[in-house]
Amino acid sequence: MLADLLRRGELVVSIYGLGYVGLALAAAWVRAGAKVIGVDIDAAKVERLNSGVVEYLEDDVVEALSTAVKVGKFSATTDGVVASIRSHVKIVAVPVFLKKSPTAIEVDFSALTSAARAIGAGLKSGDLVIVESSVPPGTTEEVVKPVLEGASGLTAEEDFYLAYSPERIMVGHALKDITENYPKVVAGVGPKSAQVAAELYKLVAKKGVIVLGGTKEAEFEKLLEGVYRDVNIALANEMAKLANAMGISFRAAREAANSQPYSHVHKPGSGVGGNCIPVYPYFLMWAAAKYGVELPLTRLARLINERQPEEVAFAVVRAMLKHGVNPSTAKIAVLGLAFRGDVDDTRESPTYGIVSTLLRLGIRPEQIVVHDPYVKQDRQLARWGVALLQDLEASVKNADVAVVSTDHSAYRIEVAKITAHMRTPLVIDARGVVKPDPATYSIDLGRWP
Repeated sequence: MLADLLRRGELVVSIYGLGYVGLALAAAWVRAGAKVIGVDIDAAKVERLNSGVVEYLEDDVVEALSTAVKVGKFSATTDGVVASIRSHVKIVAVPVFLKKSPTAIEVDFSALTSAARAIGAGLKSGDLVIVESSVPPGTTEEVVKPVLEGASGLTAEEDFYLAYSPERIMVGHALKDITENYPKVVAGVGPKSAQVAAELYKLVAKKGVIVLGGTKEAEFEKLLEGVYRDVNIALANEMAKLANAMGISFRAAREAANSQPYSHVHKPGSGVGGNCIPVYPYFLMWAAAKYGVELPLTRLARLINERQPEEVAFAVVRAMLKHGVNPSTAKIAVLGLAFRGDVDDTRESPTYGIVSTLLRLGIRPEQIVVHDPYVKQDRQLARWGVALLQDLEASVKNADVAVVSTDHSAYRIEVAKITAHMRTPLVIDARGVVKPDPATYSIDLGRWP
């Protein structure tokens, strides 16, 4: 059994996709005693990893993988076929992309099917394939399984095992999420696949394993986690808008409401970013369309959250006009480019929506500065001609407006530490993290322009 190989330190695991999820998975399996082969199409990243350079925010991931490189327990390659031949377990963590248009939603499985073809070309009897990518329900059986069987000539559940186990991590504590914080959800295309995958993950996840009845159920579970949060955040954004119109503190009301055990109201903000929550509702809407099912609540929540960065940008302009600041000459500092605090991940960041709206409203690129302590360069801002800085004081110096878009720890400070360097002491906190004074506009304190 594969679990016995892991116990003896003889199991070889290949991981396809070395992004935030893949590197954390690699660290988890190395720690569990496996030898890991990482697969990625980025040759430069592969070269850096093989030289022991691990670029990741979490020290435990960096330490685990850099040590594993030195002792020969981790290596990386661009050759997915060879990695499949040399491994017993193949874990897929490549992205599935979303293509939206005003009239249609399309799902791009190209990265997933490419990985599956490479795996299939090297697949052997008794091997296990685990899909961990977030995917529309039905993907493992309807997309991955045919590709694997076609490329290998083998049959799932008879010759090899095929399972789905959704990644459940948050960058910042991803390795602990895998190994300590949450139970691992597992499902197989049949009972043998489910059992083999579950027995393996019991040796990795200290919180144990939850085995679901089928891969479609497990795929749905992962998306359900994200849609719950998206709908809840949309509710918070909508209710904060009402609270501000009434001049009352949404923060105080929310905290009181959540003292009741059945209430779990989320926080309002500048929008919803990342490659997860903004995407999962569309995966479900795409799947629902195949069954003739409408998801109006899911769709409306997504629309509310997608509009939120624009609402913040409009608030910036209203605040300038209210305080006699000329928008055509104002300097605007947007604090935070990452979609979430204390990470460098900018995917689907609300800041892009704030900046693009300001530009659309006539603010010139040279009037805007974006600050982020973690993000060193950004192609989109460069295309717009908007400066990106890592020094907070330099970013807000002589600014007329500072807009807090990301909940970085660097912004959990007295507002005076920001306004002391500004030309006009006008702060709009769209994340409710700055320690405000009466002149601060905060999205959840009943004072919003």
